[in-house]
Amino acid sequence: MEKKSHMDAFGAAALIAFALHLAFNQVVIKLTNGGFGPVFAAGLRSAGAVIVLLIWMRLRGVTLNVPRAALPAGILSGCLFGLEFMCLFTALDFTTVSRASVIFYSMPVWLAIASHFLIPSDRMTGLRSIGLVLAMGGVALALLDRSDATASLTGDILALTSAICWAGIALCVKITPLSTVPPAQQLMFQVLVSAPILLIAAAFFGDFIRDLQPIHIAGLLFQIIAVASLGFLAWFWLMSIYPASSVASFSFLSPVFAVILGWLLLNEDVGPKVWAALVLVAAGIYLINRRPKTA
Repeated sequence: MEKKSHMDAFGAAALIAFALHLAFNQVVIKLTNGGFGPVFAAGLRSAGAVIVLLIWMRLRGVTLNVPRAALPAGILSGCLFGLEFMCLFTALDFTTVSRASVIFYSMPVWLAIASHFLIPSDRMTGLRSIGLVLAMGGVALALLDRSDATASLTGDILALTSAICWAGIALCVKITPLSTVPPAQQLMFQVLVSAPILLIAAAFFGDFIRDLQPIHIAGLLFQIIAVASLGFLAWFWLMSIYPASSVASFSFLSPVFAVILGWLLLNEDVGPKVWAALVLVAAGIYLINRRPKTA
């Protein structure tokens, strides 16, 4: 498919579907934690994704060779990936999908702040600054809301840590030699490095198997195949076709869908402050990713 200069109907539909896909994954993680310890599940997911990616790369003739200069950044991105999902899976063990998602999908906020100081061409504009204030206000509102009995400060902080790690990975790809590495190899770095880290860490948590049922195994397989490997490859494919800013602008939909799915599928009690936080974060993400149109 040839590269597009603007978003078309197919791209919009695909990105909306992908945002819904990521939101549903939060529900799946929450359910999978009923059968596996969260850190162990995250490790199994990365290990399984390595196998799926190796098969896909072999079939597509994609090499595993990467420039030596990119190795340190690749290893760092893998370590951040491991910490990101160690925190996210554990956060969803403590708190609701709706709360964790509002905080986790604030990632563009932290990326925008870091990029402002580290990337001269990615400075804050007036519009992005407004978005930053809105989104940070939404995160603060979610963190300070303790009215819900299911609200867990530990879970909220873990979700926030996960979002910051995700921003760190994106920044690593932007400003290091890892930017010259094709997407499949970037993803391979992340899952290959994170798998042993997470599986070893799981031993310290002492929580491997819980009340394991077929639905938990199905949830883990869904994460391995449809999210951690082929799902992210599909997103990279869309990024290669459509303008990056247009693709990024759809990211505000993921927390919206996640809150709605948590409410519909898990019967989560979503209070008015969480809805307000969601609106602020989603609006902020949209403004941060929005770029002014040029002639």
